[in-house]
Amino acid sequence: MTVFTCSDTFEGILCGVYDAWMSRLGHANVCLEIKDTGNIRMFAEYREVEETEEKVRKVIDAVQAKAGQEVYEQVYCASLSCHEDKADNIYRYLIYALHIGRSVDDMLQIPAVYQIFRLRRSVSREATHLIEFIRFSQTREGILAGIVKPDNDVIALMAVHFADRMRGENWIIYDERRKKAVIHRAMGRWMTVYLPDDSWKERLIQSGDQQEIEKLWKIFHKYIAIAERTNPLCQRSHLPLKYRPYMTEFQK
Repeated sequence: MTVFTCSDTFEGILCGVYDAWMSRLGHANVCLEIKDTGNIRMFAEYREVEETEEKVRKVIDAVQAKAGQEVYEQVYCASLSCHEDKADNIYRYLIYALHIGRSVDDMLQIPAVYQIFRLRRSVSREATHLIEFIRFSQTREGILAGIVKPDNDVIALMAVHFADRMRGENWIIYDERRKKAVIHRAMGRWMTVYLPDDSWKERLIQSGDQQEIEKLWKIFHKYIAIAERTNPLCQRSHLPLKYRPYMTEFQK
């Protein structure tokens, strides 16, 4: 078995797919893994994937030409998953997609296709939930800042939504787990930046007015509740506990 190791990025996975495919060792004799996962296969040969723009472009062109845009979007969403085996899952999926074509997503009886369906569903659900539950606070500089800690790398999907919804605002969404953020300039484009240390947080201190508004919102949230109708189990089904630390009304 030959194991190709790639970085945990969309581009890195596509380069891994290219190297594994072009190795001509046979699909059953190769495997694609993310670097530094800690999993070591006995008696396996490891090869590190070199990332190049040419490899990425060739794989993207092949997928879009032979399988279509929807399959390409499936692969991109799956690459955002936190699943350890996502790289090999994508490789197995593309083996079928490049042979079957656009109808591959209808064949959920194929394990590789079903696994990608599950990964995309998980990523899409979390992105949708965070779009609904994220709370922005206005800083002293007038920037709207929101902090999340998702299991999957979904802030790019969130950025697409808020770039349309809040096009005229300066805002930032920070991923605490991965130490990176998407930054949007009013009436402009958004970009992804890595913030390995916490020094930038000093610039995102809330304004005095914002703190007063948050206090009023917490008071409102507390006193509109009807004690006789309190149902914690029902509330958790609609508002999971994992999202509450980043919601103003649940912060202490």
